[in-house]
Amino acid sequence: MSQPLTLPILFQDEHLIAVNKPSGLLVHKSWVAKDAKEFALQTVRDMVGKHVFPVHRLDRPTSGVLLFAFSGELAQQVQSQWHEAEKTYLAVVRGWLKDTIKVDHPLKGMADYGQDSDTEQDAQTLFTPLAQIEVDAPIDKYPQSRFGLVKAQPFQGRTHQIRRHLKHLSHPIIGDARYGKGKYNRYVGEHFECPRLLLHAAQLIITHPVTQLPITISAPIEGDMAQLFERFEWPLKW
Repeated sequence: MSQPLTLPILFQDEHLIAVNKPSGLLVHKSWVAKDAKEFALQTVRDMVGKHVFPVHRLDRPTSGVLLFAFSGELAQQVQSQWHEAEKTYLAVVRGWLKDTIKVDHPLKGMADYGQDSDTEQDAQTLFTPLAQIEVDAPIDKYPQSRFGLVKAQPFQGRTHQIRRHLKHLSHPIIGDARYGKGKYNRYVGEHFECPRLLLHAAQLIITHPVTQLPITISAPIEGDMAQLFERFEWPLKW
């Protein structure tokens, strides 16, 4: 009999709990992915023995900080100040981003997520290059191929905001089946044994809804993404 899924707890008090969500795990049940049998919400509920309420969402293939509250009211309080939260992600992308850049590119809603696809919403993301590597592999047109590590700080939380903005910059995230480059995705999946979206929610800074004090929650890079960083000789902490 298999053991029940457990997730690393990054922060917990009587009001909030944050876990390190692995890539591939849905936050909750969704018609978009009917194949899923395990969900972060139910897993955390079973771990702590009481109901939890998601404060925000992470895409299924994205790993990292996932925050829940122990009441719907507390979740709404944090959500009401979500525009003030500082969110930091790490992404491995195709090519080298040369300079820090703030992308101000409105995004339309996504029809397959039940959104109005005719309306554009403001979306800004700050991208900072952190590390680069060139590998001897003719994945596309050249005998070598370049990969970059980028810090992404979105100012909103539009659906797939970071993924869509990096595509807009022509630096799609490795492992992104929707917005990325298939040749690169397959190469990294096969040669580096890392067949996932290389996007990680590394840090979240919010104002606690009860104490009104700032709290910083960080999620370490784990699993096959951590192994890739080691092979690229990139630090795991930034």
